[in-house]
Formats: sequence, C-alpha cells, structure tokens
Amino acid sequence: MRNHLCQSLMVILVINISILSSYAPAQQKQVEPRDADSYTNRGIAYVEKGQYDQAISEFNKALEINPKYTEAYYNRGLAYYDKGQYDKAISDYTKALEINPRDVEAHNNRGVAYGKKGQYDQAISDFTKAMEINPRQAEACYNRGRAYEKKRPIRSRHLRLHQGSGDQPKVFWGLQQPRTCLW
Repeated sequence: MRNHLCQSLMVILVINISILSSYAPAQQKQVEPRDADSYTNRGIAYVEKGQYDQAISEFNKALEINPKYTEAYYNRGLAYYDKGQYDKAISDYTKALEINPRDVEAHNNRGVAYGKKGQYDQAISDFTKAMEINPRQAEACYNRGRAYEKKRPIRSRHLRLHQGSGDQPKVFWGLQQPRTCLW
C-alpha cells in the first residue's frame, strides 16, 4: 500500500511538472502591443526607470503607428530632456505643439529646454504662451520669472539703497519684471 501511494505521488508530481513546464514558455513570451497607447505607456514606464533609450524606442514605435500622437512626442521630449539632448527635446515639443498648439505642458517644457540652452527669449515666449492659455499655470509663471532673472546680468538689475536706522544702508535687490501672475 505504501509503495502504491509513493507511485501515485510520483505520477502526480510528473504530471504537475510537465504542465508547469509547458505553461512557463508561454508566460515568458512577450506580447507586442498593437496600438500607439500601449507603446507610449511602456515608454513612460521606461522613463520612470531611467531607461531613456528603451523609452525612446517605444515612443518611436508609437509614432510609427500614429504620427500625429502628441503624447508620444511629448513624452519622447521628456526622455530626450532627461538625457540632456535639449535640441531633440525642443524638436519633439515643437511637433506636439504643431498638432495641439494649446498644450500648456509642451509650451512649459519647451521653455525649460530653451532655458537650459541659454535661449531665454524663446523660453520666455513659451512660458508666456502657456500662461495665456492657462493664467493659473504657476509653474510657467515661476519659470518665466527665472528666465527673466537669468537673462539679465546682475549689473542691469536695479539696486535700491534704503537708509536704515544705523550708519550702514540696507541693500535690496529687485527685478524689473512684468506683473502678470497675481492670484
């Protein structure tokens, strides 16, 4: 009886192993996405992991399927930006804006990329456009202020002296910037 029980357990074990081994290769097989959204989502996941080349490859596949897919251009721009390839990022944000000129985030991010290149006039233009589309876009407002600050060398800022209570004047630095973000 004990021998019969051992044989039965061995048969069950062999069957389970063969079933599991036939199932494992099917599970390891990767299914390729068939739509631009799937490739874009995979690309976003790669960006979040810092795997920018893989992300760019996924965004390229999405754009092969749908060349007018703004999300793929926008996110590929993020990947290029994170790699320090600002010209390519600007190009992708520009393509996204050609498709959707009211994309606030694309204007803001293109402005940031221009700022990284020291092209402050273009950056200010993009930040201003983002604020025209959405006046409560605080990030664009902040970025525009930073661009104005970086654009002007210290000597062009005005220095105000205020006579304090002692012999030493107090020094205040200020920027002459338009006041468009008031809330």
